[in-house]
Amino acid sequence: MVTKQVMPINLDLSPEVDRLLLELGVGPFVRETVTSPIGRNDAWAGVTENGRDVFVKRLTGRAGDTHGRMRRLLDFEKYAADASFENVHWPQFIGSDEENFIVVFERIDDAVNGATLMVDETFTLEHAYQVGRAIGHLHSTPPAATVDLDDTTPGFPPVGLLEGLPLSMFLRSSAGEIEAWRLLQNDPELIAAVRRLRDAEERAPKVPSHCDLRVDQLLIGPEGLFLTEWEEFRLADPARDVGAFAGEWIYRSVLDLVTNRGDDAFLDTEFTHELVLRRGVDKMRRLLPLVHEFWRAYREVRPEVDDGLAVRATAFAGWHLLDRLIAGALSSARLSAIQRAAAGVGRAALVNPEKFATTLGFGGDR
Repeated sequence: MVTKQVMPINLDLSPEVDRLLLELGVGPFVRETVTSPIGRNDAWAGVTENGRDVFVKRLTGRAGDTHGRMRRLLDFEKYAADASFENVHWPQFIGSDEENFIVVFERIDDAVNGATLMVDETFTLEHAYQVGRAIGHLHSTPPAATVDLDDTTPGFPPVGLLEGLPLSMFLRSSAGEIEAWRLLQNDPELIAAVRRLRDAEERAPKVPSHCDLRVDQLLIGPEGLFLTEWEEFRLADPARDVGAFAGEWIYRSVLDLVTNRGDDAFLDTEFTHELVLRRGVDKMRRLLPLVHEFWRAYREVRPEVDDGLAVRATAFAGWHLLDRLIAGALSSARLSAIQRAAAGVGRAALVNPEKFATTLGFGGDR
């Protein structure tokens, strides 16, 4: 898997990693080949003494959360082993140590992360089409009767946190995070929209869903598209995955407000409200064809969907931008103008999803 690498986390302090590799028959890591991809978990990638190219991940975080993520990740492997997919790939699972929350996969050679393609402007319509078909197949493939999947509703958007932060969370939040939460908590129309979305989600049909779909979870290589990071996999509203893909590109269009990406010319000038709106529309028009192609492919594979899917997906796309606002504020002293612009776009889609569904290309069957 190709991701940003750093010097490896000291394996001598984690003997359980090589111990698991030995138990799985692939041999311990050859130390000089090992790097540690950056991410929310501890990870090592390299070649073992038996010549296997592997990716090892140890889930980190609060105990309850880690247990849940481990269970869902292993649930996906059970589900996928019995499912018959067409053109849907994921890294080959080699084995796990559930007690230490460690999983081992075959590493995918010569693959490019979808986020890299996005930034380099080489994420094509064909890539979007592949993702749409993959997610459509996932949503269309029920689990075997012997596979019991998590069907709890994901925690975000969090209605409770929109009403107030627990003291423990408040004390460990950055100034930027507190500003972001205050922005959301002082918006009763937004809070009402989140409640409507959560209520609609509870009534929606539940299908196998990734539930953490982002472009950096996609790997694209010679063998095709690979979907990775199945820690949030469960039976859920399919609108979550559809909306997340759209939200990624809306967010990218907002980030591009202050760049010359896709411009014939770029003037280094003061951004008035009118200029922001005009450039926002132009940037979004440039990237929305990727969302349209995703949706076209998705509906080819899954022509029958519930009537509210498009509207809920649009609302989830809006929340995706607000979620990015909170994540981006983690290490910030204050919110930037671009973060506030993204929040404004996200709010509009969340509060008025019926209006924005057609703009995103979710209005038609194809």
